[in-house]
Amino acid sequence: MSTQAFFYNAIFFTYALVLMRFYSVREQNVGSYLFAVCAGKRARPAGARTSVRHNRRKKMITATYGSQAFYSLWPAGFFTRRCSTAQTQTVAWTIIFFIASAAASSAYLTVSEIFPLEIRAVAIAIFYAIGTLAGGVGAPILFDGSSAPGRSRRCSGVFGGAALMIFWGDH
Repeated sequence: MSTQAFFYNAIFFTYALVLMRFYSVREQNVGSYLFAVCAGKRARPAGARTSVRHNRRKKMITATYGSQAFYSLWPAGFFTRRCSTAQTQTVAWTIIFFIASAAASSAYLTVSEIFPLEIRAVAIAIFYAIGTLAGGVGAPILFDGSSAPGRSRRCSGVFGGAALMIFWGDH
């Protein structure tokens, strides 16, 4: 759960900067790009909540985390090679966060079964807060680096995030 929260927040918290700095999107237009990414996260895959059963959840977590990591490598590579536009980058993140939504659902469901009812909400809040803190504070440092060459540093951050998704999705 923390890995997924880190990945989402790392991308989302720095995306406005990427749009303005690398794609020359005007500040007034950034919201429409962010809205599309949010829509991808909110549009849960059809039947994801009902198809997740206890015996298949491990496979679903592995598949969704792995897919999310794998598909994030393409836009990162295109971004580094300067082959993407603000629109194609936004479409890529929208699709990736569509998949991430299923990953988050399965992770939350797993946590809710592991912990007793009395502390379930607290456990979910703590895991999510750790990931949000790491993504919100660490991501701008890891992905952006105001004084470093942006594209290569941002791409290496996405690769690192993808590696974390693959590692934790399999454990």
